[in-house]
Amino acid sequence: MTIRRILNHLATGQWRLQRAFPQQVLAAIEQAVRDLEGQHSGEIRFAVEAALPLAAVFGGVTPRARAIQVFSDLRVWDTEHNNGVLIYVLYADRDVEIVADRGVAGGRVPPEQWEHCCRVMEAEFRQGRFRDGAIAGIRAVAAVLAQHPPGRPDVGNELPDAPVLL
Repeated sequence: MTIRRILNHLATGQWRLQRAFPQQVLAAIEQAVRDLEGQHSGEIRFAVEAALPLAAVFGGVTPRARAIQVFSDLRVWDTEHNNGVLIYVLYADRDVEIVADRGVAGGRVPPEQWEHCCRVMEAEFRQGRFRDGAIAGIRAVAAVLAQHPPGRPDVGNELPDAPVLL
């Protein structure tokens, strides 16, 4: 834990998140999820969190650990074929994490492919291009899902397409 991380989480409020992800960006993200889910049988959720509570920061909660918790809280695992994928953005840390359910991950997707999806988004976010970064990341995840399908027929849209601001 660094002083810089603590200060970032203290200084990053909901207002900063809403500036980076205004309603038109959220609508574009929702449309991208809806359109790209037609290319594969996976389910994508997109969640953005401004900052962690200070207790979590002091407790050493990593972006990865928080992403796993959000995966559970949003019930991304609750699909018939365990084919949910969460794209989680922790704005204060400028970190992107992807958590894939066992029907998608199951050892078939090399971790480097998920890392690539994260790096695509992070590069755009560093330039302040949150809409472009989110859509590029969703496209990258959709490409991975198309390459590594869960192996069962799609049962339709099981998870909401709208992004979640936490």
